[in-house]
Amino acid sequence: MPENNSATQLRDSIASGDMMAVDATMSALDAIGRQESRLHAFNSTLADRAMEKARAVDQARGSGKPLGLLAGVPIAIKDNLCTTFGTTTCSSRMLENFRSPYNATVVERLEAAGAIIGGKPNLDEFAMGSSTENSAFGPTRNPWNLDCVPGGSSGGSAAAVAAGLCAAALGSDTGGSIRQPAGLCGIVGLKPTYGLVSRYGLVAFASSLDQIGPMTRCVSDAALILQVIAGPDQLDSTSWPEPAADYLSALEKPLEGVRIGLPEEFNVEGTQTVVSEAVAAAVEFYRQHGATIVPVHLPHTKYGIAAYYVLAPAEASSNLARYDGVHYGHRAAEPRDLYDLYARSRAEGFGPEVRRRIMLGTYALSSGYYDAYYLRALKIRRLIKNDFDQAFTQCDFIIGPTSPTVAFPLGSKSGDPIQMYLCDVFTVTCNIAGIPGLSIPCGFADGLPIGMQILGPNFSEAGMLRLARMYEQAHDWHTRRPPTCGG
Repeated sequence: MPENNSATQLRDSIASGDMMAVDATMSALDAIGRQESRLHAFNSTLADRAMEKARAVDQARGSGKPLGLLAGVPIAIKDNLCTTFGTTTCSSRMLENFRSPYNATVVERLEAAGAIIGGKPNLDEFAMGSSTENSAFGPTRNPWNLDCVPGGSSGGSAAAVAAGLCAAALGSDTGGSIRQPAGLCGIVGLKPTYGLVSRYGLVAFASSLDQIGPMTRCVSDAALILQVIAGPDQLDSTSWPEPAADYLSALEKPLEGVRIGLPEEFNVEGTQTVVSEAVAAAVEFYRQHGATIVPVHLPHTKYGIAAYYVLAPAEASSNLARYDGVHYGHRAAEPRDLYDLYARSRAEGFGPEVRRRIMLGTYALSSGYYDAYYLRALKIRRLIKNDFDQAFTQCDFIIGPTSPTVAFPLGSKSGDPIQMYLCDVFTVTCNIAGIPGLSIPCGFADGLPIGMQILGPNFSEAGMLRLARMYEQAHDWHTRRPPTCGG
């Protein structure tokens, strides 16, 4: 796979016969082989199976059979998405050897479209983190600077796309885990509206917040992947029942008369000046191209982090209770009794951040504290959703930074959980409200990418992608490649 090719370009080259799917797949696997020792983007690769699938695509094209939207395109899927092939570890000792008996719906849809799944990228354990340093198998490094984090929890997916190890990847986003690493690695990351993409087969962190979405090099690729994975699914009771929109048909048509909201609450202390200036320049671009810039208010944003770190750990406490050393997953050796089996299996299987969040969630749900913490967080959630609903009566989309800083050095925040949690200050409210959010690159500082976030009302992904494409067409940030991959 030529490392600068987009998923759309590869798909078209393979469909026309200008490139063989086996060559594209071999090129991606070769790139992983060259760079994996430095980046640690992947927990596992699936070379033999990928080559078998690629040969099948070439044979189908040669015999004149119709090809899917992603035929021959090498894609990586975050290692918390279940597959019948390989392991699904969630970067945890608890599931180190777990083999799923079924595929996630998004995996089925990708393969039905002809995508070639070449590997499963690293993540923060059970998707709990903002730096991909919480993985039981070691941290992933940012391809723009190997001494820095790639963001998290989908840091392996982001690093793999940025470094050209795959044409696109899937991530999951519970509080910013697609958008924040996309911003820190200089790629496009889309968190869809809750329910637009099936969660069936996603190992749950916080079920009312989790969403699966694309991580790509450009906006058109994000639209292409979303076109394949979005839509109703009877296997997911929270799936939106209506058919997904056509995200590709009007992508190249600029939005006219668009109103862009700027929340004063996004002027957060600790945001780097270079980040604010890059986002302000992007807003000015839209102003010069006919957009109306509207001040809006999201007054409950300041409670977003606090509410999130009650709601998400509470759901995690419930979801992770199934890993008890009995049914599946890690089991402690030679337990003295049942209590010892439970206690040691969980203590040995879960890392420090996962244990911390389980304890936070269990405490918030406990008798005597439920009303003071969990119930109050639910009320704040409703107020945050009301803020967005009100804001979107005044504007069509909201723009702000994806992350308050560019990528930070490995280890610089890992000893201070509060500072790490604040990395998601701009992203968590999107999940709390269930609305879509998209990060696109909008500049660089000290050789590190800066991300801009676009937020929209429910099911506004088509317009959001068009708005992002307007900006992308006039700038070259998305075409730049990290020095670690010869960019």
